[in-house]
Amino acid sequence: MKKITHGAILILLSLLAAGCAGKVVKPVTPPAPPKAQCECPVEKPPVQIPEASKPVEIKPPEAKVAEYSLLKTAQWDDIDGLQLDNLSQAWPAWMQSCSTLINKPAWKNVCTAANQLNEQTGRKPSSDAIQAYFKEYFSVYKTTNVDGSDSGMITGYYQPILKGSRTKSAQYPNPLYAAPGDLITVELDSLFPELKFKRVRGRLVGNKLVPYYNRAEIETDASPLKGREFLYIDDIIDVFFLQIQGSGLVQLDNGEQVHVGYADQNGHQYNSIGRLLVERGEMTLAQASMQGIKNWARNNLAKLRELLNNNPSYVFFRELPAGLPGPLGALGVPIMGERSVAVDPKFVPLGAPVFLSTTEPNSSKPLKRMMMAQDTGGAIKGGVRADFFWGAGPDAGAKAGAMKQSGKIWVLLPKDFIINGANGLQNQVRK
Repeated sequence: MKKITHGAILILLSLLAAGCAGKVVKPVTPPAPPKAQCECPVEKPPVQIPEASKPVEIKPPEAKVAEYSLLKTAQWDDIDGLQLDNLSQAWPAWMQSCSTLINKPAWKNVCTAANQLNEQTGRKPSSDAIQAYFKEYFSVYKTTNVDGSDSGMITGYYQPILKGSRTKSAQYPNPLYAAPGDLITVELDSLFPELKFKRVRGRLVGNKLVPYYNRAEIETDASPLKGREFLYIDDIIDVFFLQIQGSGLVQLDNGEQVHVGYADQNGHQYNSIGRLLVERGEMTLAQASMQGIKNWARNNLAKLRELLNNNPSYVFFRELPAGLPGPLGALGVPIMGERSVAVDPKFVPLGAPVFLSTTEPNSSKPLKRMMMAQDTGGAIKGGVRADFFWGAGPDAGAKAGAMKQSGKIWVLLPKDFIINGANGLQNQVRK
């Protein structure tokens, strides 16, 4: 993947500004995640320009919300259900977080202490010892939303298992593409510091940065990504949901199992096909689960391609090392089933322990658990928002597809952590 240097960005902005003087360009919907729209000032109605020729435009953010500003000071007794959880089951996930957080100044002391506790207990500290460790080294914060409320949506995701081959055939016709070499990413915080976590993706046509190819353009017989295929999958709808989940296991026809993970995204906005099916009257809202959509797809093959193309977003993958205990999250460490969550890194520091109080999928049964904020997601936006990782396989998929619960979140941060972004924590963003 190519990246534009700061000097090249300035040249690009000059070209875009000159273009605005002669003609008006239509704003382009930015990538998800993260979301950022760009436009030049206009005084005339937009000129209709072919999609592939529309330049990417850049503008400052519409609203400013300071990093971690939605975290509110709380007390340990405020956490709903802390005494009910077996923290020993969360400890391995915390040690995964510490494997990279220990290199960050704000986390060095707490992770050093965690490693010492791990060694003293033969890597098996008791739940009481872990709770004592957290209370000694961490402060508690409650997540809130912009409107001040403290409840939000908790969804689920999982690692699907697909059937595939390294060779294209009638049985395995659907490619997984590696990230293309002509995909360019502009990190907008190099231009506007307040746009941290924001980026624009596209490709160069002459001296213009234009939107990258959309799903309909990529999934054609004359695909512009020919040569970037590295695996082939039997079912196109499984490929589509793999792109939503961001990682998966591919069971090859020779018995080999391959881990694949998110590599990049084409920069187009994600559109929900489930919502579209409900709007068209093809199914009810209650039916619009992952399994419901898969059932509809297999009963409506003639309509499937048109439906999928309504989501222009497209995800590229990479083959991961064999033997990983779980998919790699945005923190860069393997995530753990039922102990890792995806969060919005603007409001919850990536890697932090978080305590989640919600309910089981489609149930009122309490789900109160210490989790680790080790991943991010394009639809995971806001202060009280999390995506619960259920693990791999069909059972995890059934739970993930059904989960849309209300919940509350508490975040544990080192006692000397500064809640204004001046902590040196380096965040990374997926899909």
